[in-house]
Amino acid sequence: MQAFDYIIIGAGSAGCVLANRLSEDNNNRVLLIEAGGSDRNPVFSIPLLAGAAYFWKPSNWHYETTPQQGLDGRVIKWPRGKVLGGCSTINGMMYMRGTRRDYDMWRQMGLPGWSYEEVLPYFKRAEHNPERPENRFHGQGGPLHVERAKADNPLYRAFLEAGYDEGMPANDDFNGAVQEGLGGYDFNVLNGRRVSSSTAYLRPVLSRSNLAVWTKTHVLELVMDGRRVTGVKLSRGSAVETIAARAEVILSAGAINSPQILQLSGIGDADRLKALGIDPVLHRPEVGRNLQDHMGVYLKYAASQKVTLFSLFRPDRAIRALTQAYLFGTGPASAVPLEAGGFLKTRPDLDEPDIHMTFVPGLNLETTRAGQGGHGYLISFYQLRPESRGEVHIVDKDPRVKPRMDAAYLSSEFDRQVMRDGVRLAYRIGQNAKMAPYRASAISPLAADMESDSSIDAWVRQSAGTTFHPTGTCRMGADDASVVDAELRVRGIDGLRVVDASIMPMIVSGNTSAPTMMIAEKASDMILGKAPLRG
Repeated sequence: MQAFDYIIIGAGSAGCVLANRLSEDNNNRVLLIEAGGSDRNPVFSIPLLAGAAYFWKPSNWHYETTPQQGLDGRVIKWPRGKVLGGCSTINGMMYMRGTRRDYDMWRQMGLPGWSYEEVLPYFKRAEHNPERPENRFHGQGGPLHVERAKADNPLYRAFLEAGYDEGMPANDDFNGAVQEGLGGYDFNVLNGRRVSSSTAYLRPVLSRSNLAVWTKTHVLELVMDGRRVTGVKLSRGSAVETIAARAEVILSAGAINSPQILQLSGIGDADRLKALGIDPVLHRPEVGRNLQDHMGVYLKYAASQKVTLFSLFRPDRAIRALTQAYLFGTGPASAVPLEAGGFLKTRPDLDEPDIHMTFVPGLNLETTRAGQGGHGYLISFYQLRPESRGEVHIVDKDPRVKPRMDAAYLSSEFDRQVMRDGVRLAYRIGQNAKMAPYRASAISPLAADMESDSSIDAWVRQSAGTTFHPTGTCRMGADDASVVDAELRVRGIDGLRVVDASIMPMIVSGNTSAPTMMIAEKASDMILGKAPLRG
């Protein structure tokens, strides 16, 4: 039987970070397991192709939700990365940390070490941001390259001016002292190429003799000796084998697969596991619960000027742009078409923003596929801190069967109200006079959709979908019912931690990729017994 000190399951946003940090000490023999394959395909490196990468079959688990009662029974596609780098290899590359309040709330929930001041040093350790001076909020020299959006399309400026005209403040740094306002985003892009956890953390250390990376390898279950994890049972090619872990197994498989692997291994709701023919090892009903996601909508407009991404739909122009981006890292395909937006309050009495709004100088893939076939643009937003909670649970003891995913979107009246208010705010910006030179007509919502609360609710139910941020299904907590403790150790099980977005007790107020890498940076010090970083 092969043996490693640390076995990391999942080479995503967290797993690649852990593989790098845990293998820094040559005495640690580390195995990183990934169900997907290589991330070397050019599709992953070109920023403009991020939208295509979400639905590209070889790199995707192709998950979907159950029919969502709050969305008129629609099933929502949930692409999750199945490739080195995980979701950081297929996402929109937006670098967002969330707010001070997010992490201070974690600390107030009884989780020492997770306040904003305690996690900030790990964001800074990860970061290399040459366009912002090293200061209280930003770091230099880390593996994760961050750069500011160029946002040179005139539509971006029109959108920002419309927002300012509606009384929204300007903001030059959403990861600094204040989150509220509109401006240009920061991205994980370097020389016109995507920066993922794989390109930043894994590729530079692949030559380490104490690090093994196995792709196209599926974990079937954890191997247990009583209530201690001693290894993993996995499928690699045509062989099924067991690999021993001398120190720890670390689950970094994400908000869907981490609870799935726990449940397949007998850690979960005992009655539900017995009904599937699985012998319970530990009754832990919270495994798979507390599922949270950022649900959003697109407000779509037809454009009166030919300055949108539709110009690239002509085959010769598309080939030229993609070639230029791949060979030289320049041109329209070298930028993510999400470069302007911000964090806004839907009501003036709020202490902090409650929605994240983004402008896109083009139409989403679904609209284009439906035959809209013309110049247009989007104003999108999602609710930052939803109250709705769903769950993930296996439906079969066969690891190849996809688990059941119920996001329970809009099951809270609070969430429905925030979406109403957000639609009104986004619509107001879209109708502002600053957008008039570019606005031909509204595609959706139409004026009739904006007439009342009930008509807005109906439009949201028919239009809303995921922004690809599922979290919380292996909740970190101070209470005995939580899945992991403040050190990310699975309660009641020795030799096992969970390190990924599933441990978030409450979803952060922004995109989840950078916070997940921060979690892994911090966890690596915990695992190695190092003193936590100080600011």
